[in-house]
Amino acid sequence: MPAKKATARKEAPVSSNLWAYIGTDDLQVKEAALAKSRELAEAAGEFGFEVIEGAADNADHASRIVGSVIEALQTLPFFGGGKVVWLKGATFLADTVTGRAQATVESLERLAAVLPALPADVQFLVSATEVDKRRTFYLTLKKVANLEVFDLIDTSKGNWEGLVADLVARRSEEYGLQFHPEAMDLFVMMAGENTRQIENELEKIDLYLGEGRRRVMPDDVRAIVSQTKGSVVFELGNAIAKRRLPLALALVDELMAQDEAPIGILLAAVVPTVRNLFAAKQLEERYGIRATSYNEYTAQLERKLSARERDRLPKKKDGSGLNAYPLFLAAKEASAYSRAELQRALEECLVANRRLVTSGLDPVIVLNQLLFRVLPPSGR
Repeated sequence: MPAKKATARKEAPVSSNLWAYIGTDDLQVKEAALAKSRELAEAAGEFGFEVIEGAADNADHASRIVGSVIEALQTLPFFGGGKVVWLKGATFLADTVTGRAQATVESLERLAAVLPALPADVQFLVSATEVDKRRTFYLTLKKVANLEVFDLIDTSKGNWEGLVADLVARRSEEYGLQFHPEAMDLFVMMAGENTRQIENELEKIDLYLGEGRRRVMPDDVRAIVSQTKGSVVFELGNAIAKRRLPLALALVDELMAQDEAPIGILLAAVVPTVRNLFAAKQLEERYGIRATSYNEYTAQLERKLSARERDRLPKKKDGSGLNAYPLFLAAKEASAYSRAELQRALEECLVANRRLVTSGLDPVIVLNQLLFRVLPPSGR
């Protein structure tokens, strides 16, 4: 399988023989460090490459590991030539009991003092997923090493779905897979932001489709990708947006079987979907804002709406700005509804909310009645 492309934040390099790969995205850290180790090992030769495993059980173990690293860096190969030392998967750089221990801190400070003075023919490589960025060792790496940081995408920020979709698109190219737009949206919500989970699910889809078919459809994702409660909630919203009543009813049953609270189903899946559809419909009718591409859609929002009008639209979880991605998805489906239908749907959501909170009606009946009113069967 070809080498994977990784995205990372790069600090300005100072030394050409020090390399550090860190971050919460463990798969991308591992891939980047492995690729660099192979490159350096090829240049160093068979006797000039040394790997020191960095998984420490306690502070004493961490101190011994660091001592082995320092010794390896200061010991040249018996047959001459360059030297490469890889501290692989260090677990004691984090803000943990082991990482905070005095023995660990002192040993890392000794290593930090050694690194800037390494000879040009000695290469040092370190990889770790959790790092305390307040410590001397990290600050030294940031100052003198080629440092790359691979962090998981922050799902608390707006457009995280778009960033994950870009990541999925890049990695799916390696399998020759192409996603139908709806399948991509569904995959993002089901697989999440973890690169390792994304890779596992792509491998499963690749095997499922076989060599004869490379186009990934929504049913393929539903059949193969591991279901989570969050993904079912997303699917329910998607089914409502596409006016698929039978699927929506089945998904409500599935969520109830997972012991999801009925009021949670209403407020997490139904209400946001209807509200976004209504907002997207208004934006289209009043301002001519339509879904083409995501970047163009956000540009239209900025260009055609005043600051006061944008303030009425959904915000990011941290309140820092407009959360345009759900509106963009809704805008692609809003043509299936009239404005009057969506206004009535919002009113029906309010009625259902009151029934769930104040009446003794069966919650499943309340939710099913709501779906029948929002998504009437053909001919009604």
